[in-house]
Amino acid sequence: MKRAVVLFGLVMLAYLPALAQTPVPAPSPSPTPDVNAEKARADRLQARLLDFANYARFREANSKLPPPAKDEKRVVFMGDSITDFWKLDEFFPGRAFVNRGISGQTTPQMLIRFRPDVIELKPQVVVILAGTNDISNYNADPQVAPTIEANLTSMVELAHANGIKVVIASVLPVSDYNNDKTNQPIIRTVLRPPARILELNAWIKRYCAEKGLGSIWIIFPRRSMSTDCSGPTWQTTVFIRMRRAMRR
Repeated sequence: MKRAVVLFGLVMLAYLPALAQTPVPAPSPSPTPDVNAEKARADRLQARLLDFANYARFREANSKLPPPAKDEKRVVFMGDSITDFWKLDEFFPGRAFVNRGISGQTTPQMLIRFRPDVIELKPQVVVILAGTNDISNYNADPQVAPTIEANLTSMVELAHANGIKVVIASVLPVSDYNNDKTNQPIIRTVLRPPARILELNAWIKRYCAEKGLGSIWIIFPRRSMSTDCSGPTWQTTVFIRMRRAMRR
């Protein structure tokens, strides 16, 4: 028995060098991140940190915009991407309409920049279309609706304190009917639940009635919901309705 143990040990000692020389498979390399894309993302985050309301977007344009002429009926459009991508010159030719929409913005950001981008431009009217990004970004927060309502109320109060009339537009509906480039459905109603949109629009309707504000209700027939209603592809239909409301 003792000899067997000694023999086993000698065999193991003979194999150790070979085992030590056996190469260990290298781990698969991690995908190399796109350095330029990551830098661009970091720059965007840094810019947002330093300028949360994005004052820089319209700083130069505001400085070059002259005060309203004597008979000028200036209207400022405040909003997010839905406003940002609207071509006011094409839909309202010859009108003194000023676009101050910024893509992706929420009502806290709009409230912060309301003075330089609305009040200091001295319009007669401001049209506010806001809230959809609040719902998307803070969907899990049960206080998202009261927060939007408070921010809209503050914008209205600031406008009235400076002699500016207010028109509030309803938040546009969304759909799940779009597909991406790979033909996969784009689900928008998860981040923007229709119930949240309906709740906010109900409040806007009540608030406008209570305060005597102008309002624009953007409603699409069910058969036309084959495209997402939160993007610029709907601008033609929306502005036809808006133009009618503004002419009243």
